[in-house]
Amino acid sequence: MQLSARMQKTSNPAALRALREPNKMRLGAPTKQWVIRPPDVRSALLAKSLKVSPLLAQVLINRGITDVHAGSIFLRPKLTELIDPGKMPGIETAVRRLKKAIRNKEKISVYGDYDVDGITGVAILWQVLTLLGAQVDYYIPHRIDEGYGLNAEAVQQLANAGAKILITVDCGITDFASASLAEKLGIELIITDHHSPETKLPKAVAIVHPALQQAYPNQDSSGAMVAFKLAWAIANEFNVGTKLEPGLREFMINATSLAAMGTVADIVRLCGENRVLTSYGLKALPECGMPGIRALIETAGLTGQGLDSFDIGFRLAPMLNAAGRMGHARLAVELLTSDSELRSMKIAEYLKEQNKQRQQCERKIFRQACEMITRLGLNHPDQKSIVLASEDWHGGVLGIVASRIVDKFYRPTIMLCIENAVAQGSGRSIPGFCLLSAIRECSKHLTKFGGHKMAAGITVEAEKINQFADDFEAHAKQNLREDDIVDKLHIDAVSPLREFRIAAVSELSLLGPFGAGNPRPIFATMGVRLASPPRRVGIKGDHLQFVITDNTASIRCIGFRFGKLEKKLLEHEFFNVAYQPQINTYNANTSVEFVITDIRFE
Repeated sequence: MQLSARMQKTSNPAALRALREPNKMRLGAPTKQWVIRPPDVRSALLAKSLKVSPLLAQVLINRGITDVHAGSIFLRPKLTELIDPGKMPGIETAVRRLKKAIRNKEKISVYGDYDVDGITGVAILWQVLTLLGAQVDYYIPHRIDEGYGLNAEAVQQLANAGAKILITVDCGITDFASASLAEKLGIELIITDHHSPETKLPKAVAIVHPALQQAYPNQDSSGAMVAFKLAWAIANEFNVGTKLEPGLREFMINATSLAAMGTVADIVRLCGENRVLTSYGLKALPECGMPGIRALIETAGLTGQGLDSFDIGFRLAPMLNAAGRMGHARLAVELLTSDSELRSMKIAEYLKEQNKQRQQCERKIFRQACEMITRLGLNHPDQKSIVLASEDWHGGVLGIVASRIVDKFYRPTIMLCIENAVAQGSGRSIPGFCLLSAIRECSKHLTKFGGHKMAAGITVEAEKINQFADDFEAHAKQNLREDDIVDKLHIDAVSPLREFRIAAVSELSLLGPFGAGNPRPIFATMGVRLASPPRRVGIKGDHLQFVITDNTASIRCIGFRFGKLEKKLLEHEFFNVAYQPQINTYNANTSVEFVITDIRFE
């Protein structure tokens, strides 16, 4: 029952990626506001010094990289640039207590969130502690039954099972009541987290968190990165000599892949240390010796090729997430910690099937949500936010649906599912609007909340949803201008087509891995015309193939979901295009191809 009011064919792999990736810039939506970065006079000198193309140099400057040293580090990241784990706030105390627990054979429990960031972090810590001879197990809460964070029932259960040390991963920094209960039950709590802390901190023997010291260089660490640093510090503590013993060293290399998966999946900014870890972890991923990782890659059909951040974010991570969204995420941790090839493959195949069910469920809820938004008038230009709820929705996919709603309507969005008069859900935001701050302002209506600037979760009594939604909208109106809710297309440079030679476009791959804080570069060319008639392609003719020219060169284009513009292209002699240049290799022929992100007729 829906409730009233608010409660209610191309062969190019890069082009195929562009079709599958749910990026609002590629879906043929209404024209965005183009924000074009002006050319920078420093680009020529930077290009010459780095021995790269002016295109690449301009993108580096757009990313805030203006000198040769920073450019070299960005283009060729090295593991030696990772921040020493001993500098992470709180880590020294945590390592000291864990060393004692390992030697005394005290029982340790690792408690992690049910998303990929938490799952990978738990797998990292459980395995390093196991290698060091600790008595350790892990616990993952059920997304629907227990919700996010460290819950009292789980703490009691772990105490009854004899846990003496409880390590949280990707949660715990705002769980005051559960932290006090752990102390009462004789459990020493070590919190590792990266979510925004309150002024007051929960009771714990140690809190490992990048934000506890403003001077710590990587304030934007993922939960998996924090767990990786703790694992690294523990390994160093038990090491004899300057290098890790072979077993620990091999594991820590594998752990970079796990931490990279958590970092990409949690949409953490891929800058600085996050970029270094993700770059190395991606390179190590295809050669990872862990049976679970190999099974996951094989089941996703990604064997025999290099992997990029897209493969993690849209192929591997959804399969891991499907365990927690459609069932129990403990199965995903078992996959990532298993030493059995057969068991790993069985779990991976099961997760693949679970992910298919998740996709079907997600599509259904998205359609229902779009219909509800239109019916309730939440797409009106004066509306600055969207809050939706239903008793029919599966809580495990609401975060994904919220992201799709933001892509379509470009408003901060919160999606809720109601069960037994209590609603739980997830929210996603737009750039410039801190979702966590907005929720905090409306927290008098909430039972529980937590998250980041761009993503958060809440729990609220069903009867208070409308009050919360009204206050949330009022906050959005106060903090969002009209221009803020207009989707923007950020263009790195306006360039003639002749600049996009194979060598220059291939060189742009040095900018990867791409993700939050380091998006794929987008370029534009003005006043192009058709060099040949457009052709609709795809089973339903949804996509458009055409060739453009500006009299300096001609380049083939593919526009996914742009099929409806075929007639309009024929009617206009000149038009402007925004695109992502890609290398297309087919039948041993290599050429440059543009994946169209927007077309303007002026």
